[in-house]
Amino acid sequence: MSNDFLTQNQQNVRRKNFLIIATLIVLIVVTFVMSMNTGVIKLTPMEVIRTLFGQGDAQQQLILFQFRLPRIVIGVLVGMGLAIAGAVLQGISKNALADPGILGINAGAGLAVMLYISFFPTTKSVPVYLLPVLAFIGAGLTAVLIYSLSYKRHEGITPMRLILTGVAVAAGISSAMIVLTLRLTPENYQFVATWLAGSIWGSNWRFVLSLLPWLLILFPFIYMKSRVLNILNLGEVTSIGLGASIEKERRWLLAASVGLAGASVSVSGGIGFVGLIAPHLARQLVGANHQFLLPTSALLGGFLVLLADTVGRSILEPSEIPAGIVVAVFGAPYFLFLLARLKE
Repeated sequence: MSNDFLTQNQQNVRRKNFLIIATLIVLIVVTFVMSMNTGVIKLTPMEVIRTLFGQGDAQQQLILFQFRLPRIVIGVLVGMGLAIAGAVLQGISKNALADPGILGINAGAGLAVMLYISFFPTTKSVPVYLLPVLAFIGAGLTAVLIYSLSYKRHEGITPMRLILTGVAVAAGISSAMIVLTLRLTPENYQFVATWLAGSIWGSNWRFVLSLLPWLLILFPFIYMKSRVLNILNLGEVTSIGLGASIEKERRWLLAASVGLAGASVSVSGGIGFVGLIAPHLARQLVGANHQFLLPTSALLGGFLVLLADTVGRSILEPSEIPAGIVVAVFGAPYFLFLLARLKE
């Protein structure tokens, strides 16, 4: 009878989690339609639907398919990438405050871009795909540096040492970036400031195609490791007892999360807090099982960035507020709330 009860309970939990995931998909679709209608030229929901099915005029098709749709898709993909990266980092570090931004991975990507612009100051001649590549290299080198400084022979990497090292490296990179701004022309400084504020600057289909493969490859890989993440959450002693190769698994998962964060930041700038907020909210909704936590985090991250970009483009038309700033307005209080809970 007890087993029957547990089975029924598990089925109820699974049913509830699938309902939450379906609700998040509906929220993304609703925000998608709202975002389509945001801009100087308005498109009604019916015009959006007709244009999507090939019945709009030339102007509506141009606005929808060349300007708004790629930006919306990039916003959703960026949010998903950052949220999954955050969920993995929180899982392998067992620290609720782990996030690609807090660990300095986003700052490393920004430093690589600033270094290039400092020594090659004409941003108009920068090839479209060069800045994303530089950002990914910067994020990867930063992750290697953090891992090397955190690693101790015979002890491996402890979660607390990883977080503290990441915070220290992020502070050092931020200082270097402040120094580098002295070399920039006013025009390039404005470009870098906008990039670092989290503006989705790569808003065409080429950037969609440059970002999409990262998610299609790395998310299935990470999802296959969801049981490993569950085991790592049980603690090192238990994980070793269950036969998990902790350091090897951590390295693979860390590399995958850095790949996702670097690729996402390269087309969106420094959007912070998504990797922190989305996994936390997902954990409140579906629990700590990574088989549900990872897809729920991805959907929440996509929804948050899409909503932030839509709000940022609509409240000060025709100007816009970068999505990173809108996310930070809500993310900073939530971060302080988490700190207060940890203190308790």
